[in-house]
Amino acid sequence: MMITIQIPGSISVQSLQGYQKDIYMEMEKSDEQFEYFTTEELRFELRLRENIIKAAIDLNDSGAVFTSFQYSNFNPAYWSKGRNGYLLRPDVLPTEAIQDIFINGKLYGFECSTAMVIVFYKAVLDSIRHSAFNYLFNNLLVWNWNYDPDLQIITRRGEAYVPGDVIYFSNPDYKEPIWIGANAVVLGGNQYYAHGIGIKTAAEMIAALNSLRKEGATRSAYVLKQHSRLNVRYLFQFSNLPRD
Repeated sequence: MMITIQIPGSISVQSLQGYQKDIYMEMEKSDEQFEYFTTEELRFELRLRENIIKAAIDLNDSGAVFTSFQYSNFNPAYWSKGRNGYLLRPDVLPTEAIQDIFINGKLYGFECSTAMVIVFYKAVLDSIRHSAFNYLFNNLLVWNWNYDPDLQIITRRGEAYVPGDVIYFSNPDYKEPIWIGANAVVLGGNQYYAHGIGIKTAAEMIAALNSLRKEGATRSAYVLKQHSRLNVRYLFQFSNLPRD
């Protein structure tokens, strides 16, 4: 068992349901060791990862389109476009602006790394206190994950990813630069969500990217040996779950 809790007590897998049970079992099988100071911290990670999966599925169903930054769109009632992304308007709350992407998805268009950031923001919003979310992200700038240190995204090498992580399908012989690759949320059960491609198996993701290669391409798309995830220990302090 690779999940270690540094205090007496644990949780029973039989007490878990749905995505959380699947996530726990995948974490338990992983070559990576997951360590927690409390069972509450473990429960928070399971719920955060569950919310990442749900947010990915909801974004896929939202009607938001796939496009480059040049042709991108965000609802102007909540966001203003700048040189480096979309900045939250000063008269709206971060919680309301992130929720609007999922409510009025047809007013939005962005590329795949932006989609991953939006998925992470929505999952964090659903996992921590709204007051904490509005405090942490009061100057929200959305485009890719280089802009917000409070989102605390960690990228590691290796293939020990579990549901709720984000991986990257690289496409070295791309035809158009926008298809250089695809960031994808690991949903579990060999299902992945990539904005612009949808929810597919790994083989289907690779086939989709291979169909977008330049003429005469010889190199197949492939999964890059790295994964990105949120800093659970940092976010746990803002959890909206009741403490035991």
